[in-house]
Amino acid sequence: MVGVGRIGGALALHLKRAGWAVNVFPHSGASVRRAGELGLGIADQEALSQSLICFFCVPDAAIGSATESMLEDLHPAASLVHCSGALTLNAFGTLPALNAHPRGSFHPLCAVSHPLDALAGNAVALAASDLTLDQTLRNIAGDLGMHPFEVPEEHRRLYHAGAVLCAGGLASLLSAGVETFVDSGIERSDALEALVSLMQSALRRVADRGLKEGITGPVPRGDLATVRANLGSLPKERAALYRLLSKETVQMLGASLRPQDVDALESLLNP
Repeated sequence: MVGVGRIGGALALHLKRAGWAVNVFPHSGASVRRAGELGLGIADQEALSQSLICFFCVPDAAIGSATESMLEDLHPAASLVHCSGALTLNAFGTLPALNAHPRGSFHPLCAVSHPLDALAGNAVALAASDLTLDQTLRNIAGDLGMHPFEVPEEHRRLYHAGAVLCAGGLASLLSAGVETFVDSGIERSDALEALVSLMQSALRRVADRGLKEGITGPVPRGDLATVRANLGSLPKERAALYRLLSKETVQMLGASLRPQDVDALESLLNP
């Protein structure tokens, strides 16, 4: 594992627990300390030369330079794997020596803010330049308790944008809700606790029943009076967010809504 940040640390730690022989190659003093705290072995020259898979768990912009700086030290047939959600297999660069190495991508589709965060039960997006590496990555996913799926190379950016909407975007949406509660006179800590619980319950309903059957709120009910009142109570930026999300709800529900409600909602949401 090149890099011992959140993703690199989590992958290394959980793979080690699953029985894989793992060494890490830190990129900073902080990474060295983190590796020690997690009980992860530091890769020496021999480990680098013998490793058959090298995961590059570094920022997207550093994948190419990290690969170039280490390529001569790696096993001649080592597979190179990055953990970027947005980048294709071309992220490793254009050096002719890369042609000897299988290349892959392993992007855990879960929010990891600390190496101790669980990976099991979540999905992981895979890509591989050959079938052998694809199977190896699927084996790794299985040992981590993750559910693998493939993302077409030409749509990596679009896939990643969707992931960002549902991870970082979810936290930003929570922030907007918390600020709205605070504006209404509720203590910030109470607002955060209450809204996290609300969002968790909303996600459980969708997981249990699907998007159309699990969604709640005034738009699915065709309750124009409440939508209008909510929009009127919000400051301009949050009203715009409410309007945008409500329009997405109308589009998602489609024929599930009465035609007259769709017309009225579209008129209200497109001033």
